[in-house]
Amino acid sequence: MRSSLVLLASVLVLPLEGMAAYPERPITFIVPFAAGGPTDVVARIVAENMSKTLGQQLVVENVAGAGGTTGALRCAQATPDGYTIMMGHMGTHGAAPAVYADLKYDPVKDFVPIGMAAGTPILIVAKKSFPAKDLKEFVSYVKANSEKLNEAHAGVGSVSFTTCAFFNSLIGAKPTRVVYRGTGPALNDIVAGQVDYMCDQIVNLVPQIQANSIKAYAVATAQRSPVLPDVPTTKEGGLAEFQVSAWNAIFAPKGTPPEVTKKLSAALQKALADAGTRKRLLDLGADLTDKEAQTPEGLAKLVQSEVARWNKVLKTVAMKEPAPPPK
Repeated sequence: MRSSLVLLASVLVLPLEGMAAYPERPITFIVPFAAGGPTDVVARIVAENMSKTLGQQLVVENVAGAGGTTGALRCAQATPDGYTIMMGHMGTHGAAPAVYADLKYDPVKDFVPIGMAAGTPILIVAKKSFPAKDLKEFVSYVKANSEKLNEAHAGVGSVSFTTCAFFNSLIGAKPTRVVYRGTGPALNDIVAGQVDYMCDQIVNLVPQIQANSIKAYAVATAQRSPVLPDVPTTKEGGLAEFQVSAWNAIFAPKGTPPEVTKKLSAALQKALADAGTRKRLLDLGADLTDKEAQTPEGLAKLVQSEVARWNKVLKTVAMKEPAPPPK
C-alpha cells in the first residue's frame, strides 16, 4: 500500500514539475504580417526582452495573409501548450469579425489573452509628391480625385485597411484600395511614389516622416505625438471625427494552461517595465500608458469592446475586393 501511494504521488507531481520547467524549448511567436511592418517591429522588441526572462528564444514567424487572419487562425488552431503564441492587434482581434463574414475564429472565445504590448496611434500619410499641404487640402483633394487615387493597405481586416475604410467613409472618398502582404511593403511603395496614401500605425512611420521621405498629414489622437510634435492632430486639421488608435497584444490558443499564461504575462510586463525596451517603443511613438490592458484581464475587456466598436463603425462600409500592388 505504501509503495502504491508513493507511486501515485510521483505521478501527480510529474505534470507540475514539467509545467514549472516551462519553457523547455523555443517558443514560436506568430506575427500575422510581413517582416518590417509595425506589428512585426513591436513583436521583435518585446520578444527580445521576454526571451531573456523566460530563458528560451521567442522565434518570430511571419505568417502573412488575409489581413492578418491567416496567422491568427494558425495560432487559434495550434496545440495549447505555450509553445505557439501570437502578436495580434486591433485588426485581427477587433475589426475582423465585422470584415469577414466567414471568419474561422472568434477573437474572444478562441484565444487566451496575455497582455497588450503597445498602443499605436494612427497617422494619415501620403507620398512625398502629393499636392496637398495640410489635412484640409488633403481631404478636399482626395474627395475630388478619389477615383484617380490609390490607397495602400495590408489586407482586408488589417489595421491599415480598417482605419482607412473609416477615413474614406467619413469624407466620402472611393479610391482604388491596393492590397499588400503587410504595411512594410506598402510603405516602400509610398516612399517610391507608386501609391498615393495610406493610414498606418505610428511605429512604422517615424523614420520616414523624420527623413521627409513621405508626407504626414495628421495623427488621429487627441494630442500630438511627442516623437512627431510637428504633425497636427486630426481635430486640428478639421476632421475631429477621425480619432483612432490601434494596439498590438499577445495571445495564446484557447486551453493554454494558466501556469503558462501567467509566466508569459509576467515576462511581458517585465519587458514593458524595462527602461531599454520602453525607450525603443516610445522612440517609435508607441503608447504604453494603458496599464490595465497590459494584464490578461484588461486585454480581455479591450478585445470585447473593440469587437463591438468596429462592428458598429464598419457595418456601413463597403468591403470591395482590393487591387494588387502596382508592378
